[in-house]
Amino acid sequence: MSKSDNGANDVRDMRAAALKYAAGQDAAPVVVAAGLGFVAQKILEVADECGVSIYHDDSAATLLSKLELGQSIPPDLYQVVVEIYMAVLAAANAAKTATGDQTANRDNLRKIESTLKNGS
Repeated sequence: MSKSDNGANDVRDMRAAALKYAAGQDAAPVVVAAGLGFVAQKILEVADECGVSIYHDDSAATLLSKLELGQSIPPDLYQVVVEIYMAVLAAANAAKTATGDQTANRDNLRKIESTLKNGS
């Protein structure tokens, strides 16, 4: 996630956060990287190089980048994170339309939504 790219956007204003979620291990997604400025830029570069999906949302990046590394997403941010995962899965589904492999992604989304809503 990052501050939207408006062309001449100052790197110092960038915010980024990286999340991971291991079903069965994590109760909620966990912050694995977060930062401002050049750190945010580096997080985005590494994500791009590793093929990790990047979701651009100024508000979400601001909220998530304030969390501590290793911290689970608090319940008041669950809806924000569900929207992020839905957008990322929708993009993945669009890319996989030709392969017909959409059922697994829909099942994963349902599992994430259920886990976040139930807190377990």
